Formats: sequence, C-alpha cells, structure tokens
Amino acid sequence: MTSEEKKPNVSLVIPVYNDHEALLKALPISLNALAAICDKYEIIIAEDASTDGSQEYAARLANENPCIRHLHRDERGGRGSALAIAAEWALYDIYVYFDVDLATDISHLKTLISAIENGYDMATGSRLLPASIITRSGEREMKSRGYNYLVRTLLRSKLYDHQCGFKAFNRQKLCDILLKVQDTHWFWDTEVLVLGQQAGYNVCEIPVRWNEGKGTTVKQSDVFAMGGSILKLWWRMHGL
Repeated sequence: MTSEEKKPNVSLVIPVYNDHEALLKALPISLNALAAICDKYEIIIAEDASTDGSQEYAARLANENPCIRHLHRDERGGRGSALAIAAEWALYDIYVYFDVDLATDISHLKTLISAIENGYDMATGSRLLPASIITRSGEREMKSRGYNYLVRTLLRSKLYDHQCGFKAFNRQKLCDILLKVQDTHWFWDTEVLVLGQQAGYNVCEIPVRWNEGKGTTVKQSDVFAMGGSILKLWWRMHGL
C-alpha cells in the first residue's frame, strides 16, 4: 500500500467468555494487524460475564490503551447479543469481528476489510470453499457441512459457510437489520447473513486458512438449538 492510498477506519470486536489465556495471545496480534492496515482503529472486547480474569484484564487494558474499549456485562447475554451491542457501540464504518482463539489466520484480515471498502455490505470467511485450507476433526467437519447444507436448502442462502467466526460489515447496514435479528447466541451469525441476503445486501465469502482451536464453548446442546433455530427462521421468513 502506497502512502497516497487511503487506509480504512475499523472497529474490531472480539467476543470473550472466560477466554483469558486466548485473549492474552489475541490482543497484541490483533493490535499489530490493525496498525499495519488501518488509519484509525479500535478493539472492543465484548466480554460477557466472564469469571476467569478476562474481565479484569480487559478493564486494565482499556484504561492503559485508548485503542481498546471494554464492553462488560454482569450477566451472560450470549455471544450474538454482545456482538449486536458492540455494533451500536462501535465508532467506525467498517465493523469486523473474529473469534478470540484466532482459528482463522489473521493474514486474511486485509482481504476481509478490503471487501467492505470495495462495496460489499457483508464479508465472511469460509472454511468450505475449494481454496480454503482447514484442519479439524472429522466429526466437526461433518456437522459443519450438514448444518450449512440445511441453511442453504431451507433458508435459501447462497453462502457455503455461515458460522466461521471471521466477518466484516458495513456497520450501518448491519445496524439496519439488527432489529430483525432474534437470536442472541451462536445462531446469530447465520441469522445476520440470511437476513442480509434477504434484504438485498451484497455479501461475499473469502477462502481462509483455519485451524481448529484446543477448546470451544459450543456445546452439544447449542448444536441442537441451532437446528431448531433454522426451522424457526424458516417459519418467520414464510410468515407462518
């Protein structure tokens, strides 16, 4: 990028729930990545009633670094709810979020942001495109492909991967549809992308390098709940 080219202004959100160790690693990497490609930027730590030290660590960093903001809730409201509140909180027009475990290679951040700069309303990393390079267990792979097949079939989405935690938005366009988004937890990502397509938004997927993290806060009960959420959204979309 030459000195004459305008750099973007970006609000990056990292949702956190009892992720202290992952946050210790993710924050310096995220700050360095943003500093390299942005003019103005902020990191919002959307911390959702953590009890493992994440709250205190985020609060301290927010006091020390003006580029870091701490969004805390005393009672857990869900990952999607935290991301929605952060969208209203954000200062800049390009809104980005990714998972604190950095499962998606941070090198894709510039491409993700550039998609919004170039006119897309939504951009999402995709683990299911031919050019993507992923490492994860066969069980999770099967569940992911089955889930995304249902979303494509029942909800008429044109996307291949709805749940990759690596997304960017035109912030105003995102806020315009948030009143229609009902889920507050893991299905939030899918609902936002499906409703965005229904509203006529320009959405793109980018292939990514992705490695399965050591742990996940997605429980088996969450998987079943997301299946039910697909059916509920189908009923809503058909006015039933």
